Amino acid sequence: MKYFDERANPPASGPLDRFIRRFGALSHLLATMALYAVAACALGLALVPSLLIVERLGVPLLMGEGWWRVPAFAVLVAGALFLWGFALLVVVPVFNFVLPTRIRAFRGGYFTIAALPWYLHNGLFYLVRFTFLPFVTLTPAGVLFLRAMGMRMGRRPRISTENFSDVSMISLGDDVTIGGSAQIFCHYGGAGNLVLAPVIIGSRATIGEKATLMGDVEVGEGATILANSVLLPGTRVPAGERWGGVPARPISHDEWDAYKTLLRGSPAPVQTVPKSPSRLNT
Repeated sequence: MKYFDERANPPASGPLDRFIRRFGALSHLLATMALYAVAACALGLALVPSLLIVERLGVPLLMGEGWWRVPAFAVLVAGALFLWGFALLVVVPVFNFVLPTRIRAFRGGYFTIAALPWYLHNGLFYLVRFTFLPFVTLTPAGVLFLRAMGMRMGRRPRISTENFSDVSMISLGDDVTIGGSAQIFCHYGGAGNLVLAPVIIGSRATIGEKATLMGDVEVGEGATILANSVLLPGTRVPAGERWGGVPARPISHDEWDAYKTLLRGSPAPVQTVPKSPSRLNT
């Protein structure tokens, strides 16, 4: 991929956008420092209830007598740690709502004002993704947090992974199942390019374990994406179809039956089905 050509950028939206485009490295440094400051505030505010409990209950506990005071204090601190995690599930969405984190579809250069909401939104989400979110995945608290961060989803979602980025650009229909360690993100690019595009998963679709869905992907209703498959940008999976592979492609009923026969160790001959390229709509 060639480095981004500034002539392909949309027109600058104002003085700040022009500054970011002209001084990309400096803008990146300033944005990173601002993100660290926001992250420190969010983490600190979420920590307040835990510190109050430790101060009110823990300090008198340690000053007491008896062998049990140290184990009791340890349990209290562990409970305070979980309280901090649940507080973070509330504080981070509030920051995400108040701050300019509204991501929109975009195609252009990485050093533009369009990247700022994307950068801040993901930075806030990662505070929870890499700390407490694994503890509440597969629970109602995890689903509520994803909704609060802007993920649109229908009824009865079954989400077994926390590996999301750009969650406000992800849409799920009713009864969607997402397998463990699957990855869904709504951006791609490189060499100075940045593309932000939504991921849409239709009702009753199944995303297999460790599958990867990139930006600008649509999975139709009732479709199945096999484990470890990769849907590249522009992929459109029709309703009811089964796709698999890297990159993913349609898997016919005959080919699927042949795979199952092979996996079960049957001596029956396995039908060879020619591979077809992914359906890309770039």
